[in-house]
This record gives sequence, structure tokens and C-alpha cells, in this order.
Amino acid sequence: MQLIEVPAKTGYVWFRQGIWLFRKNPLAFLTLFFAYLLVMTLISRVPFVGGVLPLVFVPGVAVGFMAACRDTIAGKPVFPTILIDGFRSYGNVVAKRLLVLGVVYIVAMAAVLASSALADGGTLVRLMVSGEEMTPEAIANSNILLALLTGFAFYIPVSMLFWFSPVLCAWHDVPTVKAFFFSFVSCWRNRGAFIVYSALWFAVGFTVMLGLAKLMQALGAGDFALAILMPASMILTTMIYCSFYATYRGCFGVPAPDAPDLPSAPSA
Repeated sequence: MQLIEVPAKTGYVWFRQGIWLFRKNPLAFLTLFFAYLLVMTLISRVPFVGGVLPLVFVPGVAVGFMAACRDTIAGKPVFPTILIDGFRSYGNVVAKRLLVLGVVYIVAMAAVLASSALADGGTLVRLMVSGEEMTPEAIANSNILLALLTGFAFYIPVSMLFWFSPVLCAWHDVPTVKAFFFSFVSCWRNRGAFIVYSALWFAVGFTVMLGLAKLMQALGAGDFALAILMPASMILTTMIYCSFYATYRGCFGVPAPDAPDLPSAPSA
């Protein structure tokens, strides 16, 4: 395993590779995403701990989605059961490491939510916990936007720690603490590429969602906008998940033993 430092323009390559990967097997990837949502919804209904329990499995599921990308490149069939690949294919030690990552992820996300209270006194947290709705006037007179920005700022280092750590634990047998270290360092060294990559996905997501909403309003079908925006959002999210694999290959450059490499400049 070798940590690679890439130029900022590589972020565009990762963006294109994510789209290319999705187009290789869109039905399989969308099926995985729906299966993930269904399972997490069911887990969230567990009494008392359902609100946080799904977060425990996020690192393990991330490994499963990466495995789906690897198998897609290799031309292998992809089934929903691959989502638990991280917990079943690499031994008990790796499974325990992924669960430890999940527990740490819960703590980290709790800290991110708590950080938002620095800006609005806990209003955003109370709304998320209670599920209450606020009027536009109440939102305008509150510090919720600042709370969101504060939470996002605290989430950035958390995402850097967890971006590669699950796959490093599973595919490279890296202990948890070292996986956190390598993940953070790799993200930091390639921060230019990640900024370009993130900006591209944000721009595409914002443009598509806003464009579809305006189109539905122009057609006089604003009441049905959600029926269009939800599928579009799921497709975009799945593409982003596919691009995670591209960032891994770009930052570590370790080819899977049974899969060909990603194209350096995938066609549209």
C-alpha cells in the first residue's frame, strides 16, 4: 500500500470515474442503495437504540459498496448480499474493527451535532431529535443556518478520518488507529483534489435539484415535484457512492488482485 499525492485536477477524474462506474451497472448499484435504505430503516425501528444503531454498520456497509465497485469493474455479478462483505469475508478481526469504527462514528457524529449547539444554543439538535417543524419566519429569525455551517465545519475532519479507514481495515489489514491516521493524512495531502471533487458533486446536485424543481413548477406540477426529486436524489447519491471507490484507487493506487484498473479518463 502506497499513499499517493495527486494534483487538484484529479478531483475531476474521480468525479468522471464515479459516473462511469455507475453507468457500468446502474441497476445493481441502485438495488444496493435501496437495500441499504430498507435495512437501515428496519434497524432504526429497534426500541431505545434504533436512532443510533444504523450508524454502527456504516463503515462495514461502506466496505460492501466498495467491493461492489471492484466486482463491477471485474465484470462480476453484484448482489445485495455484498453489502455485508466487510463483516463476513475478511475474518472476525476485521469484523470487530469495523464495528469499533462504527461505535467511534456514533461518538464522532454526536460531537458534530453538539458542535452545532455552539451557534444556536441547541435548537437544531432539538428539532432533529423531536422531529418538529419550524415556520420559515422562525427559521429566518434563528441561528439554524449558522448551526448547520458549524456542524459541517466539524464534520470535515470526521469525514477525513472515516473516508478510507473502513477499506484500509478490511482490504489491507490495517489496525483501527493506523487506518484513521492513513485516511486523514491521505485526505489532507490530496485536499486540492478533494475540494475539486466535492465542488463538482455539489454543483451537479444543486443544479439538478433546482432545475427539476423549477421545471415542475413551470409545468404546473409543483405538487408532484417530490415524486421526481426523490428518485433523482437517490441516483445522484448512488453515483457519489461509486465515486468513493475512485478516490480510494486514486489515493492509494493498489489494484485489486482480481480486477482491472479504472480508466484514467472515462468517456461520458
